[in-house]
Amino acid sequence: MDADFPNRRERQSPTGPDRTPLRVLLVRLSAIGDVIHGLPVLNALREAKPDAFLAWVVERRAAAILEGHPALDALVVAERGWLWRPRQVWQLRRQLRQLRPEAAIDLQGLARSAIAAWLSGARRRIGFGCEKGRELSPWLNNELVRSTRRHIIDCNLELLRPLGIENPPVRFNLPERTVDRVWADGWLNAEGLQPGGFALINPGAGWPSKRWPPDRYAAVASGLGQRFSLPSVVLWAGQEERQWAEQIVAGGEGHARLAPPSSLFQLAALCRRARMFIGSDTGPLHLAAAVGTPCVGLYGPMPAERNGPYGLQHIAIQKAHFIGTSRQRRRAPPDLMLAIQVEDVLAACAEILRRPRPPESV
Repeated sequence: MDADFPNRRERQSPTGPDRTPLRVLLVRLSAIGDVIHGLPVLNALREAKPDAFLAWVVERRAAAILEGHPALDALVVAERGWLWRPRQVWQLRRQLRQLRPEAAIDLQGLARSAIAAWLSGARRRIGFGCEKGRELSPWLNNELVRSTRRHIIDCNLELLRPLGIENPPVRFNLPERTVDRVWADGWLNAEGLQPGGFALINPGAGWPSKRWPPDRYAAVASGLGQRFSLPSVVLWAGQEERQWAEQIVAGGEGHARLAPPSSLFQLAALCRRARMFIGSDTGPLHLAAAVGTPCVGLYGPMPAERNGPYGLQHIAIQKAHFIGTSRQRRRAPPDLMLAIQVEDVLAACAEILRRPRPPESV
């Protein structure tokens, strides 16, 4: 754990017979946004069971967001595709068994997440007993919860019911390291930008069906600059997204600039200092929401009421809806996102700018 993170409280074991601390394994293997949606479960457990031993198993691509989290005692990182490699399955089993979890909570509801919970040896394997429990998970998990809430974060928190935790508050508690704070402040100062004086635009998304055209983002950047004197910083990760970001900057009529390459924690530091975040349903949007940045979320194949940025300070725009399996949503037609117009986004941005700026999240 990084020394700059707040020190975890000492986990004091309760005294007396039959009062050994609870040991819980959280299972959410991917992706970044979904792992962020699971953080309130971790924090609710830590608040309700301060002496508990809390561990998480996650695949490497999403592990960074959990590294050094003050509520977490152990992090087990699995390689992508581990389920199809016997040696990695055996290695993961050994690592998880060493944790000796009493309970495992399957936040993902898929075969591979339920198998990871089963491999841990946990006697209690808690998972979804409704449509969110897919593939083999309802058969491998042995304590099933029927979720009744709409947003996935609230549904995840319902999995704590078997442990006696009801309706906990939603907290993400993502820490900020000194090195990332210094990096963000240094870059903003070099660019002549002030905290709260710029918007973040993120054109990327894991599914093509979730993407909005770069030329429309460029029009939003231009509109923010011309109407509200608010410059935009365009985020990117990887060469393809960098090309989209450069296209947005070129079309932003001088009101957009390219963000530097950044880690997840550096991105979180930029989000904390932004006036707002604009993007579709993807990890950076949910990261911005988790650190308290007002978000304008653009939604097509996934329902905004389930996957929108969590909290009343955000605005989710969805002009068309799609019903289908996860695979079908991935391949949904572009019309769902194209139904969102530039003026829809600028109107949502104007609404956020009319509100008082929230205090910087720490």
